[in-house]
Amino acid sequence: MSDTTPGIEGSVDHETAFTPILEAMKQVRSQQGEILTKPFLDLCKMILPVLDKFGTSLSPVKSDVGGNINRLSIVYESNPTKFNFLHSVVQPEIEAKTAKSSSSCTNALLWLTRAMDFLIAVFQNMLDHPEWGMSQVCSSAYSKTLKKWHNWLASSSFMVVMKLAPDRKKFVEVIGRGNEDLNIQMKEFCTRFSPFLRENHKFLVRVGMDNL
Repeated sequence: MSDTTPGIEGSVDHETAFTPILEAMKQVRSQQGEILTKPFLDLCKMILPVLDKFGTSLSPVKSDVGGNINRLSIVYESNPTKFNFLHSVVQPEIEAKTAKSSSSCTNALLWLTRAMDFLIAVFQNMLDHPEWGMSQVCSSAYSKTLKKWHNWLASSSFMVVMKLAPDRKKFVEVIGRGNEDLNIQMKEFCTRFSPFLRENHKFLVRVGMDNL
């Protein structure tokens, strides 16, 4: 099959890094509208390859996201039926009053959600400020989201590594794969992913975990 023939081979070249992520979003909610654990965690995993394209500048975020996904996945896999819904994974900790432990799944959900807030802010900055370089894009997103939760040392380290952000034009070429619809898909990602994060925050506020 040639590159111009419709089909799997022909469509791959026209996908952006967001295409499979947007498709996966359709599976995240149950018929009743609740966030499903495995589809949500799988969706977050699909974002990790996008982080790779930032090089070392976002390696701390990737490491943190990967670790938190893994912690939540271990509990889910211990009883997929019991922990089918995302917030049910942390309910036993809340009832046992162990949710505030630094090694808890509740803490993992909190920081996974915060990291995703940061990424949404990164892509929103790219949409809103086409004249900004990636270092400014990332630094601004960090100031809006993660910075207030980090101590001085962590914040200083983060600001240093973000100076290693890739050239914007090259980054866009890599994640866009030559597709003119990149900005459309990027905006759709921000619009459709944000409600999951807001729902997580509301839950975490309700159980007294969103201000740690």
